Amino acid sequence: MTAATTNSGPATGTGTGERRAVVCVMGAGSLRYAKACLASLIRNVAEPIELIVVTDGDKDVAAITAALQEVDAPRHSDWSVIGKAAVDAIAEERLAGQPAVRRFRNGHPCWRKITDPALVVAEGRPVVIIDPDVYFPNRFTFEPAPARGVLLMWQGPNCLLPQDVVETAFDQGVALADHTDIGVAQVRGIDWAYLETLLVELGDAALPAWSMHVESIVWAALAMQEGGGYFDPTAWHCFANSVSVRLRRKMGRDGVAMLRDLDLKSAKCLHAGGVAKNWLVDAERAGLFDHPADLTAPTPVRPYQPFTRQKFDRKFRLRAVAAKLGLYKLLAQ
Repeated sequence: MTAATTNSGPATGTGTGERRAVVCVMGAGSLRYAKACLASLIRNVAEPIELIVVTDGDKDVAAITAALQEVDAPRHSDWSVIGKAAVDAIAEERLAGQPAVRRFRNGHPCWRKITDPALVVAEGRPVVIIDPDVYFPNRFTFEPAPARGVLLMWQGPNCLLPQDVVETAFDQGVALADHTDIGVAQVRGIDWAYLETLLVELGDAALPAWSMHVESIVWAALAMQEGGGYFDPTAWHCFANSVSVRLRRKMGRDGVAMLRDLDLKSAKCLHAGGVAKNWLVDAERAGLFDHPADLTAPTPVRPYQPFTRQKFDRKFRLRAVAAKLGLYKLLAQ
């Protein structure tokens, strides 16, 4: 198995005798911001965790291992880095009866965020899945593991794309949750049989491997199928690259100032999606995260809201109008 591991001794304080499994699927090319994000996790998490980074080839394993050895030198946390070949071997065995799921793993690298976390932990073990651009600015704990279902972050506009795959989902009668953000997810295993059926309904091998957003469609379907809910969006904050944000950037406001405008004292995490991930290192240097608050208390989960065909159709009509008016060109950075 292609992996590098540092252990910190037996787990304590979890109530279950094991550490919380936290899995990040990423390539070494993300380290320019992910190194700071993973360091913030290790520094600020207030419960024992087992961090597992799933990556690509041997060079990625080596680079991420070196980065974690650097940021974790004072604490000696429990972490490991696993290459894709090792997870491929697990998938061949555990997904022997799900050929569509195995094909899906070899599509866009982001799609492996759905499959691989559940493959690298024991079946049925709760797992937290984090994006490499999720920053933890305060002392915090993750939310209690759900008995079943999926917990996801909330955002205003959803990322359910491409349009034709979403249309296929609606045509096939697949229920989708609205407002889902996939910076952080909590699951207790994946229903592989349902995922196999879903992927076949969505197009299987015809799914566009160029589109990372297919992952969001699958999560939205899993949410409605399995149940669960949204994390509290105040505590689990998703950066919104809204029209007002883009206008302020056009007017010269820098990234550190944009992050300072957010109320991060109440945030367990910041999903610094899009351009915001490029501001994190400078924000650290500016001292923006120097005085962490204590956010170790649990926060409430909100029920999922369905994404309707009517809202979907309206969304793309408005996009077409905005494109004709040149708004996207105006707001481009």
